[in-house]
Parts: sequence; C-alpha cells; structure tokens
Amino acid sequence: MNAIWEALAWFGGSGQWSGPDGIPSRLLEHLWYSLLAFAVTVLIALPLGLVLGHLRRGRPAALAGFLVLSSANAARALPTLGLLILAVIITTAGDLVPILIPLVALAIPPVLVNTYAGVQQVEAGLRDAAEGMGMTGRQVLLKVELPVALPLILLGLRTALIQIISTATIAAYVGLGGLGRYIVDGYSRQDYDSMAGGAILVILLAVLTQLAFAGLYRYAVSPGVRQRAAVS
Repeated sequence: MNAIWEALAWFGGSGQWSGPDGIPSRLLEHLWYSLLAFAVTVLIALPLGLVLGHLRRGRPAALAGFLVLSSANAARALPTLGLLILAVIITTAGDLVPILIPLVALAIPPVLVNTYAGVQQVEAGLRDAAEGMGMTGRQVLLKVELPVALPLILLGLRTALIQIISTATIAAYVGLGGLGRYIVDGYSRQDYDSMAGGAILVILLAVLTQLAFAGLYRYAVSPGVRQRAAVS
C-alpha cells in the first residue's frame, strides 16, 4: 500500500510538471510518436483491408485471404524490441523512423485482419441487393460494406492504437523521449517511484483511448448495425 502512495506522491514532486523532463513534455512526445505511427498504420492497412475484403469470388479472393492471414501472423511473430534495434542499425533516416517501423509493424495486423474480416462477413444478400440497384463495386464497398463492417473495423483500430501507446515506451531505449523515459531512466537509477509513475501515465492513456473509441463507436455506427453487432 505504501508503494502505491509513494508512486502517487511522485506526481506532486518538484519540477514534475515543467521543463523538458516534465510530464506535459513527455506526454506530448509520447502522443506524437503514437499518433504518427497510428496514422501511417491506418493509411497502409485500412485501404488494403477494404479492397482485399471486397474480393469475394474465385482465386483472387482465396489468395487475398491467404495473404492477409499469413502476413498478419508473420507480423505478430516479430519481436518489437529486436526490430527496433535492427531498425536503428540499418536506418539512417533520422531518429523517428526507427521507432515508427516496429510500432507500425505491430499495429498493422489488427487493423488489416479486422477490416478484411468485417467486409468479408457482410451478408451476400445485402451486396446483391446493392448491385441490383445499379451500384458500382466502389459504391457497394463504401456505402454498404463499410458501414456494416464498421464495428469490427473500429475494434481493430482501437486495438492497434492501444498497442502502439503501450509499446511506444521502447522509444526511450534508443534515446528518444516519451513516457518511456520515466521507466527506463527510473530503472537505471533504481527509482521505482518514477517507473511506477510512467507506467500509470501509459495505463491512463490506454484507458482514455478505450473511452474515446467507445464514444466514436456510438457516434459513427448506426443504431441498426449496433444492434446486429450486439446480437451476434
């Protein structure tokens, strides 16, 4: 119990809320790495998942399913810290690129797989009805399949962002900032209050992300689709 109170007392320490090592600066650095990696992930995985999920007949559809599942499994097997160290060694494009590579590699599988699965699970009758009304393939994807698949897509996005926020602490291992500095520096100094404080901040960010996506879910998903998702 004393350890918890000491960790909470760390937040009231002198200089904890000002300067480059203060919580606001470290929090902004952490958010910058996380949101940049999340934006790159969405740009890569979301369109790819939508297009591959839209393919549903013949050999291209079977090949798309195989590629999505195998690439996602391969990405999940990558060791994040090992990938970070390798990226630092072989990359000369500044300090930011090496940290983005493992974060994006970690976040692509949930977005890609959930988007693909969400579009694939849209009932064939809905697609056939849309096509029967004269919609093009692009219109079917954007106006029928995407809204119906939105619950699964948001789940994948939420999972990816929480994983990025939790893992962005590894930026401190290569000399970058963020909340990981409190954990890595605290470990080197045997300062357990700093380590616990950094961990609490990361957990709070993850919880706030969860709440933000819960609000986005209620705003973006239509009531009918929400009801179907709850029943299934």
